[in-house]
Amino acid sequence: MRLPRNVLRYGAQDSLPEKVSLRAGPLALIYQAGDLRYVRLGDQEILRRVYVAVRDKNWGTVAPVLTNERLEIDGDRFQITYDAHNREGGIDFRWHGVITGAPDGTITFSMDGQAHSTFLRSRIGFCVLHPMRCAGALCQIEHVDGTTDDSAFPMSIAPQLIVDGQVKPLHPFEEMRAVKHQVQANLWAGLRFEGDIFEMEDQRNWTDASFKTYSTPLRLPFPVEVSKGTRIFQRISLALEGNVPLQAQSAGQSAVTISLGKDAGRRLPRVGLGIASHGMPLTENELERLAALNLAHLRVGVRLSHSGYQSKLRQAIAEARQLDVALEIALFLSNNAQKELTEFARILQNLKPPVWAWLIFHDDEAATSNRWVGLARDRLATYDPTARFGAGTNQFFTQLNQVRPQMQASDLACYSVNPQVHAFDNSSLMETLAAQAATVKSAQQITGNLPIAVTPVTLKMRFNPYASEPEEQRPTGQLPAEVDERQMSLFGAGWTLGSLKFLAEAGALSTTYFETVGWRGVMETQAGSPLPEYFQSIPGSVFPVYHVLADVGEFAGGEVIPTESRNPLLVDSLAMRYGNRVRVLVANLSNEMQQVATSGLPGRVDVRVLDETNGEEAMRFPETFRLSDGEVTETSAGTLTLNLRPYAIARIDSIEK
Repeated sequence: MRLPRNVLRYGAQDSLPEKVSLRAGPLALIYQAGDLRYVRLGDQEILRRVYVAVRDKNWGTVAPVLTNERLEIDGDRFQITYDAHNREGGIDFRWHGVITGAPDGTITFSMDGQAHSTFLRSRIGFCVLHPMRCAGALCQIEHVDGTTDDSAFPMSIAPQLIVDGQVKPLHPFEEMRAVKHQVQANLWAGLRFEGDIFEMEDQRNWTDASFKTYSTPLRLPFPVEVSKGTRIFQRISLALEGNVPLQAQSAGQSAVTISLGKDAGRRLPRVGLGIASHGMPLTENELERLAALNLAHLRVGVRLSHSGYQSKLRQAIAEARQLDVALEIALFLSNNAQKELTEFARILQNLKPPVWAWLIFHDDEAATSNRWVGLARDRLATYDPTARFGAGTNQFFTQLNQVRPQMQASDLACYSVNPQVHAFDNSSLMETLAAQAATVKSAQQITGNLPIAVTPVTLKMRFNPYASEPEEQRPTGQLPAEVDERQMSLFGAGWTLGSLKFLAEAGALSTTYFETVGWRGVMETQAGSPLPEYFQSIPGSVFPVYHVLADVGEFAGGEVIPTESRNPLLVDSLAMRYGNRVRVLVANLSNEMQQVATSGLPGRVDVRVLDETNGEEAMRFPETFRLSDGEVTETSAGTLTLNLRPYAIARIDSIEK
């Protein structure tokens, strides 16, 4: 059977929610599934998203089901109404939404809701996202007591600190009634809030490319009980102040342009994979296919306080030797670390694993204290003097930013990345890519310019560090919480390409992606998906992301060439150089056809496209696909224009004269 088109694109048969283009006077924006997105003045984005969030006791998001949706659109004005029902577990919350846009650029959004059950919530209300490009922009905060502060959006990622047991954002954007920021020299965009106290956090901490203003400050206890019958009403309004344009401004040309830079001095990061979580040894065919990726390492986690870790380590060592790569060993210590490390050092002499880095973590610490790294170095440094000692966090960048541990004993700093802490739709995941670069640059600043290892990078959270109570068991037949159906799709390949681009250009030393095999990996097992109805992979196939990693692996040890996209939310690229060879990988990050003009290329190039027309064959027969010829094409004064299907990836290779 053939894969359905949407499954090949993004892993699910359902169509994506419709995007409706709107105007409010000079402002252009998108309405989609109850939310407002990409409020723009010409090419300048003012707000990224406005939505209502219902978060459960463990900060899980309860998705709404919309009914009675009505859109009245008239040129430069609109009104949208709908009913929303957030229901999951014991939560039953229903609300009515009204969104209006006026010719003067004013936009209002209200929600009027009521609890139809008694439940615990961490948050209910509006979230407003300012785009990451606001970093450094001047702003003014009006507080609930009537006072105002003149400030600016932070350039480096602002941490959330723990003060007296409470989470406190390290900036003055709290106790807010209103906020406005400078858009142009004589133009400001002002937001006003009703119905609760609002504050702002820097979501780049979790690789969301935004600053989020939300209701109910974190200084208040959570979770709290919402009694049946409780009414919650909130309203936000956006208004332009100053020299407001009388007419809508053009957003420019339709084609997305990609420009190659000149600087190619930064090395590509080393790229590795995590060992498979299914616990089965790699087959001969899987080993052959993984060898073609030219990996630098495999990551394995070893919890020294748990009995039986040696069998897992032995399997990882065997696979590393079969692939001729080193291991990245994440060592988890307990308070009995001295004894654990002494015993582990003895075991190493028998197993003799090839190691490029030790990542040191402690069971009870969000970010590793310097003393644990020093203790590990004392016990393990003589085993392999070339192996690096890393520390940081097994959680998100925000834990490293929050704790900011002393790192004198470390050779590198590490943290993990995933794009689904706050939002889960395709557009939101693609938005996170640019923020990954911001985490690398901020990590370098707070660790004294230590090399950065981003490990692991996954599509979903591996565990929830914010849960206040144990997670509820997922219903039988649902995908595990850490598995995303987009892993096996073109979407997953494009997202990974974007991740590599931003981490490489930011200067990351090393990246570790996903796993080797299985529904969290880069290829499927021979047996296939345990839940084929929900994860519709092909048994024994590779996933499209495999070809992205293979294309990058062929340039291992090379340099990254910076590229700039005119619209990185739609199309972006990774450019590499090794000797005289240049390769540019261009990804359509959207579910629509995109025309892309890539400049800075030589006169003749070889072009190969991976998309929905050949994606299944590339998955079933990866060796044949990788040996297939591309199309030799003449550029126009160094510019190549391609029409890329949804989530397609083009490989553009220079042809030597």
